[in-house]
This record gives sequence, structure tokens and C-alpha cells, in this order.
Amino acid sequence: MAAKSNSPSDRAIVVTRVFNAPRELMWETLTVPEHLEHWWGPKGFTSRVHQLELRPGGTFLYSQRNAEGREMWGKWIYREIAAPERLVFVSSFADEKGNVVRHPFEPNWPLETLGTSTFIEDRGRTTVTVRMVPINATESEEQTFFGQSKFMEEGFAGTWDKLDKYLATL
Repeated sequence: MAAKSNSPSDRAIVVTRVFNAPRELMWETLTVPEHLEHWWGPKGFTSRVHQLELRPGGTFLYSQRNAEGREMWGKWIYREIAAPERLVFVSSFADEKGNVVRHPFEPNWPLETLGTSTFIEDRGRTTVTVRMVPINATESEEQTFFGQSKFMEEGFAGTWDKLDKYLATL
């Protein structure tokens, strides 16, 4: 099946969470390697930041390892940075050199997803909303992506639980 256009569809997976922290701190926890390595990634994984160039066109390259030693790599290419309100990026699985690769467990996963994170503060608490859509994906890849929405939401919940615990130490 031919790939769809580069424009994201109206369909999206959207996850939101309110954190008991000011927006500036929330922005730092998502853009500073020393913070990210404490909480980034699914429950049961540790993360390491290998590259983080916070600028449009810049790369965030990271690895994540589970307790059994299995390692996965991911990569973001930043499209838009409007500190501390909005972050737009293309997310992919990658190898250790930053080359885009297929999802390690789901070969029909889109190679790229477009993520938009927004940060809204109210009385010292910050609402973080992440909107994810597949881009340059086949119809079958889009079906796989949206069919996995429950697992993505669970993955975000576990990651954000780790972030909540990390914020409590700051």
C-alpha cells in the first residue's frame, strides 16, 4: 500500500496529565539530559541520553534498557520549540547511530510519529498534553498505531508515574 501524505490526520492519540510542578520545571525535566535520565521511558526501563540538541532540526537520541538487559533506541527530531509552552517533534525507533529502524516488537508500526507536547500552568501545577499521530504511514501502519492506543496510554502512565516520583525528589 502506498504511503499517505506527510500531513497528520485528524485522528490522534492524546494523553494528558496534571503534575504538581511549575511549567518551567516541567519543561526542564523534558529538555535537560540530567533530568531525563532519571525518569524517561516505560516502567521497568532505565534511560540514557546520547544526544540532545534542543533546536529546530536538532536531535534527541536516547537508549532504554530493561532489567533483562534488552536495549531499545529512540530518536526525536525537533520541529518546533516554544519554551516553555510547546514542543513539536518527529519520533522514531532508531539504532545506536540514530538511523531510523522498525519498532522492535511491532514491524507494522509507523516509522515516524509526530508528537506535540503542550504545557499549561495553573496555580503552580502544570497540565501536560501529548498528541501523537503517525506520519508518512501506510493505512495498515495507521491501523496498527491506533489499534495500540490502550498500550500507548498505559506506557505514558507508567512513564509519567516515574516523572511524578522524580519531581517529588526535587
